[in-house]
Amino acid sequence: MSSALPDPEVIRPPVRGSFVRRLPFIAVFGPGLVVMLADTDVGSIITAGQSGVQWGYRLLLLQLVLIPILFMVQELTVRLGIFTGRGHGELIRETFGPAWAWVSATGLAVATMGALLTEFSGVAGVGELYGVPRTVTLPLAAAALLAIVMTGSYRRVERAAIAIGLFELAFFGVAWAARPDLGVLAHDAVSIPIRNPDYLYLVAANIGAVIMPWMIFYQQSAIADKRLRAENYAAARWDTAIGAVVTQLVMAAVLVAAAATIAPNMPQASLSTVGEMSQALTPFLGQDIGRLVFGIGVLGAGLVAAIVSSLALAWGLGEVAGYRRSLEYQPAKAPWFYIVYSACVVGGAGAVAVAPDLVSLNVGVQVMNALLLPMVLGFLVRLAMVALPAKYRLRGWYLVTVIAVSTITCAFGIVGGLGGFLGMG
Repeated sequence: MSSALPDPEVIRPPVRGSFVRRLPFIAVFGPGLVVMLADTDVGSIITAGQSGVQWGYRLLLLQLVLIPILFMVQELTVRLGIFTGRGHGELIRETFGPAWAWVSATGLAVATMGALLTEFSGVAGVGELYGVPRTVTLPLAAAALLAIVMTGSYRRVERAAIAIGLFELAFFGVAWAARPDLGVLAHDAVSIPIRNPDYLYLVAANIGAVIMPWMIFYQQSAIADKRLRAENYAAARWDTAIGAVVTQLVMAAVLVAAAATIAPNMPQASLSTVGEMSQALTPFLGQDIGRLVFGIGVLGAGLVAAIVSSLALAWGLGEVAGYRRSLEYQPAKAPWFYIVYSACVVGGAGAVAVAPDLVSLNVGVQVMNALLLPMVLGFLVRLAMVALPAKYRLRGWYLVTVIAVSTITCAFGIVGGLGGFLGMG
């Protein structure tokens, strides 16, 4: 099966310079932090805000419980990327055959398209907060994202993505300004209406907002593209762990802000757009400062997620189809890689420009991600059992733990998603 794939040295160029060798710990950081910042995308922010409005702090504990689950999932991509040197789609093709690789790539494409609709809707929403029409903001955003990636350097793209994503830290300021009642927070956080289908639907949405197919493809492919090696494993795990904590604390901050400010005053609010969230929050946080801080956070979330999800699909399709894929190649040497990335960016921006009501799909996109989890986690866990060198394969008590956690997570995602959907119907 592996003989059907091109030689990876032909597809990926050699590493430039000795940056990773000279700074073996610090230089490794990047793929995990980037993918985690992208994880808190516009759809995730709206999902967290809607959770706080509808259920107060009752979904706050879930954000913390998801930290180790998120780390567990993404740490497996670290292992696979480092110890096989292969991207996720490439490894599925080698291990299970091309048919299953295309099934996985199809799921990735669906998730990526859903993500891009939410990201560009968020970018357009931020512009509209200041009276700038989406016919201006969307082309500017698309042009910026194309320029960032066309440099032919993984390190430049990674640095740009981190710089953009760090704007999400503004949400901590939003939560602080909301001044939550800690007594109410502590009481509601453990008061969980587990049998309510509307609550379970948002549980599924929050799970889908945390574990997305394009995250797995991106991080494993980025690690392979960065050519990390066995000696980088510990640092790469720290990169992922720090990212997992940061992304879930950002989700918790948005939920707390919405629960503290909007829920007591507008308990029936439906926050399906960035504008609605901003308009609901700013009267309690201050009109100008609230709008600025919230807008910066959403802009950072949307742009970094658009980069990551588009690159994930460009890498993933390349790994399955066999075309050259690497940020170390100039566009002329890896045309299909850059064509797919560009088509994602331009197509996502164009779809939102002509059909602005697509933003209402934000929570639904996260539920869709939850429904894709059995396939996504199934491939990931099985690869970690059979494709890794024996020393690093899943086995023993940790294998049992990973399977149990994955099964429970998938069950909550499916039951909550389908149950909530049928209940709404």
